[in-house]
Amino acid sequence: MKERMKDVYERCLSEKSEDPVEILEKLMQLPTCRMHGPEHHVLVGAALLTAYRNAGGAIDLATALEELYRRASAVPSAACGFWGACGACLSTGQFLSIVTESGPLATSQWGTCMNMTAKSLTAVAAVGGPRCCKRDSYLSVLSAIDFTADNLHVQMKKTTPVCSRSSQNLQCIGSRCPFYGGEK
Repeated sequence: MKERMKDVYERCLSEKSEDPVEILEKLMQLPTCRMHGPEHHVLVGAALLTAYRNAGGAIDLATALEELYRRASAVPSAACGFWGACGACLSTGQFLSIVTESGPLATSQWGTCMNMTAKSLTAVAAVGGPRCCKRDSYLSVLSAIDFTADNLHVQMKKTTPVCSRSSQNLQCIGSRCPFYGGEK
């Protein structure tokens, strides 16, 4: 695991919360997390893996985090605009493929992981652009909480975030954002 992600790894391994939004918020407060950037591709999956384990999901979190990092790090910056697929959304599919042990030759899990990613992408697309890695991360995590409960029967805690970073985001969409806190 890269040195800049060491704090994420350590924080997740010691975390007790079953709420991936709460965990994501803690991870986004780390000094290595910028307003926008590919670190969000790792943070979304890391928060989900951690909450999943804490809510009773049977995974080896250390191994799962290392695998997530390997996969999520392959998604470049600005994939949302240049590929048409937000890296935070892809991270939800990576999370699900890790916990279900899915891969390219899997049968039922293969489609389930695609549906997870599609659900996240649909939630992000419905709000529209321009980019906001925080908003898209929140939308992705919230989509994954419900999807995981419905498909894996592991119920993670679900809270709705309120953004405190609008003034730091030059592209903030304000009240069009479901998490807009009113400051800017």
